[in-house]
Parts: sequence; C-alpha cells; structure tokens
Amino acid sequence: MSAVGRRLLRVGSLVAALGLWQLLTTLDVNVWLRFEQFPTVGEVASAFADRVPTDAYWQDLGHSLRRIVVGFLLASVLGVAVGTLVARSRWAADLLGPVLEVARPIPAIALVPVAILLLPSNEQGIVFITFTAAFFPVLVSTRHAVRALSPVWEEAVLTMGGGRLRVLFSVVLPGALPGVFGGLSVGVGVSWICVISAEMISGEYGVGYRTWQDYTVVDYPGVFVGMATIGALGWLTSTAVELLGRRVTSWLPRPAARPVSRLRARPLLRRGDSATGPVSAPAPVPTLDKEPVP
Repeated sequence: MSAVGRRLLRVGSLVAALGLWQLLTTLDVNVWLRFEQFPTVGEVASAFADRVPTDAYWQDLGHSLRRIVVGFLLASVLGVAVGTLVARSRWAADLLGPVLEVARPIPAIALVPVAILLLPSNEQGIVFITFTAAFFPVLVSTRHAVRALSPVWEEAVLTMGGGRLRVLFSVVLPGALPGVFGGLSVGVGVSWICVISAEMISGEYGVGYRTWQDYTVVDYPGVFVGMATIGALGWLTSTAVELLGRRVTSWLPRPAARPVSRLRARPLLRRGDSATGPVSAPAPVPTLDKEPVP
C-alpha cells in the first residue's frame, strides 16, 4: 500500500469511529452500554469551538505543557544516566538496584501524598509526579539497551588506546540510542496520564483540573473537550519524540520503503530437469572400435 493510501486509511478509521459514536448517541442505544446520556459528536464539537477562543483554555494548556516538559526532561536526563550507570557498574547495580526495583512498581499517582508532604507547593508536586512517571520507563529501557550491546566494539576501542569516556561516548551511548528512545516514547505517554491525574487531585490549573471541574458541574461535553485535548497533546508529544529519535539515529539501517515483490512459485524440478526446462540426454560420444585383447 502506498503512503497516500495509508494516510487515507488512518483518516478513514478515525472518521468511522466518530461516525459510530454519533450513531450510537443519536439513537440512544442502551444495550449493556448506555449511550442515552452520552454527548454526541456535534455537542462536543460545539463545546470545543466555544472553549478554544477563551483565555482559560490556553492558560490550562500552558500549565500542563510546562509541567510535562520540566518533568519529562528531568526524567530523560536522570533516567539515561542512572540506567547507564547501573548497566555498566556492578557496584552501582548492587547499591541502587534494590531501591529502584522496590520503588518501580509503585504507581506514580500513588505518590501524590508523598509529594504534598515533601514539597512546598502543589506545582512542584505535580512536576515530581510527572518526573517519576517517566523516569522508570527510561531507566529500564536504557539499562536493557546498554546491557545488550556486543562487547566487540568496546574491546576494539580499548585496543586502539581509547579510555572509558571514549567507550562511553563512542560505543555505549550511540549503540543504546534505539532502546533509549523507545523508553522515552513510553515515558512521555505515561507522563501525560499521571500529570492529568495529579492535576485532578491537587492542581489549580491545567487540562486535568479543568476536566475534573467540568465533571463536578455535570458538563459532559466539556469533559470530552478535555479528553480530546489530552489525547491530541499526548499524540503530538509522542510523535515529536519518535521523530527526534529517527533523526538522531539516522545512521542506523532502515527497512526498505517498498515491500519486496512476491516471487512466483515454481514447480519442483525433477531429476534431470533445469529451471528452463527438461534437459535432454547427452549425445553419445563416438569411440574407436578396438579388437578384443586375446
């Protein structure tokens, strides 16, 4: 399928989902799933058109983006650094590994009380929750990517007289970049989940805070405006991380843009046949007649 066809397919799938939503809500379908109180696509679009020109919408958007950027950048730097250190140093793995493995399964949103008690302001607490959400995916992906590197390249650099820093910046970090950006892509998505939840619990501004306020006043179209905004922001930031990863790792080999054409199956060759057809028997070689030896 061509690139244009793939884009049309993606747009068509989104249009089909919106059409199904509009149909179910217009008909007030109530078969286990209850759509009679669900806002229609038209109602959500109207609420979105009314809210976008307001200053409050862009103010909430700016607060959420600032929290994401600060928390995600801190998580990216520290996650790559700690992941590389744990993967390269047995001492660091023994010292930090148990603490990290115990803290990693704890949901970031469960740390909201800790952030409230530990940090002096709600703003810093929300950034802390965002940082924690992205830190562990980046850490784990970096650790696995560094440990998966072949030692051949490191030995080659050491053989040519390179030191530890040369190995780190010429072999370890470039070789681990694909895995690192995989963790960054996951981390930015988890950050959006947690920052919205933190804003709902203890925020004063932000998309999550505004979405929760709309829910408390039973403004369901406004709730869906917040959900659509969150989805769009998450998609844009995740796409930006993936594009940056492709640009940084452009030296890696890429799969072919066009699919390999299928080879037509050929019948099995019988013994004595070739790919172009059956092979005729070789012509007899003339020989000189000899008299039998007495």
